[in-house]
Amino acid sequence: MAAQRLDTEVVVVGAGPVGLMLAAELRLNGTDVIVLETRQAPTTESRASTLHARTMEILDSRGLLAAFGTPPREIRGHFGGIPLDLTLPSTHPGQWKVPQTQTERVLEDRARSLGAHIARQHTLRALRTGEQHVETVAAGPTGPVRIRARYLVGCDGENSTVRRLLGADFPGQDARRELLRADVEGIDIPNRRFQRLERGLAVAARRGDGVTRVMVHEFGRQATARTREPDFAEVCEVWQRVTGEDISSGTPLWVNSFGDACRQLTHYRHGRILFAGDAAHRQMPIGGQALNLGLQDAVNLGWKLAATVRGRTPDTLLDTYHTERHAVGRRVLANIRVQAQLLLGGTEAGSPRALITELLASAAVRGHLAAMIAGLDIRYDIDDNTGHPLLGARLP
Repeated sequence: MAAQRLDTEVVVVGAGPVGLMLAAELRLNGTDVIVLETRQAPTTESRASTLHARTMEILDSRGLLAAFGTPPREIRGHFGGIPLDLTLPSTHPGQWKVPQTQTERVLEDRARSLGAHIARQHTLRALRTGEQHVETVAAGPTGPVRIRARYLVGCDGENSTVRRLLGADFPGQDARRELLRADVEGIDIPNRRFQRLERGLAVAARRGDGVTRVMVHEFGRQATARTREPDFAEVCEVWQRVTGEDISSGTPLWVNSFGDACRQLTHYRHGRILFAGDAAHRQMPIGGQALNLGLQDAVNLGWKLAATVRGRTPDTLLDTYHTERHAVGRRVLANIRVQAQLLLGGTEAGSPRALITELLASAAVRGHLAAMIAGLDIRYDIDDNTGHPLLGARLP
């Protein structure tokens, strides 16, 4: 079968929140974009459910908050499971609980309304870069599709096909410890907020619809090299060993696991191919930082890529995307590594946890960590020889 041939300005691979946000940003600036997505429909799994203050400010600036309704807001966050007040100078302080299903729906509606072409059931199979274009081949529902674009952006997650096809250097470490997670219907157990018990860590949060999300880590248990998600029986067994509670009578709506893997691309830009979100950095999804980091990658890249495509700026502007966002990502990964130690460590984490708890009595320390978690302390270095603290900081 002859391949269908298409031309566009930018191909985005991946229609998760990051890819959809980027597509909307590109269209907002008049750039033609095709989004390739393997899945037939948006996710039904609410993996990431926390939006922080800086992301909410960005969504507000795009006129998107009304589409989210009135999501629950929590002022109390945490750092490695230790309570942390997130009250900060922002129009949207705290953390907002929004299911990923809703985030994707809002962002897809936004991208489509602006004219983005979202091609579902299209799986990237090959790519080739040239001096002026990127050539891609995708397997579609009716046969192969060849797309020629000025640029391509990989927003296809931690197991990125774009990254694999390109052979991009992705240094770091694989998971050594993991949390099991499940959304369960029909159980009645106490809510637990990062409760450290003798044998492990347990989290239980009952939602308004009666579904309880449980997360559990058994101290000393190594991460499993998985080829598929864990089954509910495994979650029940570990939960019972850690808490003494039997949740096996419940109905699992969704089960997965995540570990403390930590990797980051050496370069976010490879000529005409760029990366954003989990395709660029892999981290333990603690407190929603991974999702928020990725959405802010997309916003940083969107206008720069659109301006470059339109010829309004030199191509070298795209290098600032790597310079700015790689540094931010490196810092977020560092704080997540510390939090993973505090969360998943056994008795050896006792002294560090006691020290952090003591330090959090200081308003300055609380404010510093809260701003880091919320994304409000990001400052891009500008070499102007003045060092003024407002240069490179956010302007809501």
